Amino acid sequence: MSHELDILPLEEWCNEGRQPLYISGPCSAETEEQTLATAKQIEALGKVKVFRAGVWKPRTRPNSFEGMGEVALKWLQTVKSMTSLKTATEVAQPKHVELALKYGVDMLWIGARTVVNPFSVQEIADSLKGVDIPVMVKNPLNPDVSLWLGALERINQSGIKKLMAIHRGFDFLKRSPYRNAPMWEVPIELKRRVPKLPIIVDPSHIAGKRDLLFDVAQRALDLDMNGLMIESHINPDKAYTDAAQQLTPESLGAMIDQLVVRRQKGNYDFQHKLEEYRSEIDKLDGVLIETLAQRFKIIDEVGEYKKNNNIAIYQVKRWSNILMDRVENGETQGINKEFLLKVLQLVHKESILRQSKKYKE
Repeated sequence: MSHELDILPLEEWCNEGRQPLYISGPCSAETEEQTLATAKQIEALGKVKVFRAGVWKPRTRPNSFEGMGEVALKWLQTVKSMTSLKTATEVAQPKHVELALKYGVDMLWIGARTVVNPFSVQEIADSLKGVDIPVMVKNPLNPDVSLWLGALERINQSGIKKLMAIHRGFDFLKRSPYRNAPMWEVPIELKRRVPKLPIIVDPSHIAGKRDLLFDVAQRALDLDMNGLMIESHINPDKAYTDAAQQLTPESLGAMIDQLVVRRQKGNYDFQHKLEEYRSEIDKLDGVLIETLAQRFKIIDEVGEYKKNNNIAIYQVKRWSNILMDRVENGETQGINKEFLLKVLQLVHKESILRQSKKYKE
C-alpha cells in the first residue's frame, strides 16, 4: 500500500539537485570553540551542506551531560554567520522548537526516543503549524515502520512539506557488531510505501564505532538512500558524548571521497525481501555465536572437572559417538555430511585446546 505525503522533492529545496546530501557535525555542541572549529573544518571539505549539533541531549541516566541548551543555539547562529553551512539540531518538545526558531536554526530533527511517543510527536507537530522549516524524523527505537510513518504523517499534517526520514538503526539485536541493528528492510519498506520521501542514513548511530562507518555508509548509498548524517568532532576521543563513533573532519572527508555513488534506482520490493532474508541471517548468526560461546563455557567447566578428577582429556568412544549422532542429525536436516564433519572437527579441536590449557594452569 502506497501512502501519500504532501512533500516537496529534496532537489527542489536542498542540495541544489545534487545527491547524496551530506550532513555532519558533532554529536553535541560542547563549547563555542569546539563547535566553531568543527564547523570551519567541515566547511573546508566542500562536501557537507548542513552542520548538525545536539543542543539538548536525551540521556538514559540523570547527571549525564544533557547538552548546553540555549547558549549552544547562539553558537549555531555564529556558525551560520561565519560559514556557508546550514544548521540542524534535535528538538524533543515545543519549547525546543520555539528556541531553535528564535535563533534561526535551518533544519530540525526529531529523535528516536521521541518518535516512540505519538503524544510527544503531536505536540511538536502542533508547535510547527504555520512554520516553513525542513524537519527530519528519525526511526523509532523498535523496528516499527508504521510508527515511523505515523510520526512523519503527523509532522506533514502540520504543514511541513520539506520532510525527510533518518534511518539510525534499531535497538533490536543484542549481539551484533553494530550499536543499533541496521535492519535495512525497514527503511526500504518505508521507501516502498512513500517513494518520494527522502531517507537520510545515520551511519554513526548504526555503527557505534569508527571502523564500521564506511561499510554502513556505502551500504546506504548502494540501497539508493538520499544522503548521510555522519558525526564529526575536532577531537573525537575527548567528546562528551558518543566519542567512539565520531570522526575528525579530515577523516570524514577521506571517507566521503572513498564512497561510490550509484545512480540507478532500486527495485524496492526486491530489496525489501532481500533485506528480510539478510536480517534473518544476521539474527541466526548471532544465535550461532552465542551457542558456541555457551558450548565452550561448558567445555571449560568440563576441563576443570577432568583435571580435578585426574581424567584424560580425550575420550575416543565419546567423540566417535558424537560424530555419528551429529552427522546423522545434520543429514536429516539437509546439511552436507562433509561440511558438518569439518565444522564438528574444528569445534572438537578447539575444545581439546581449551581443556589442555586447564591442565597447564
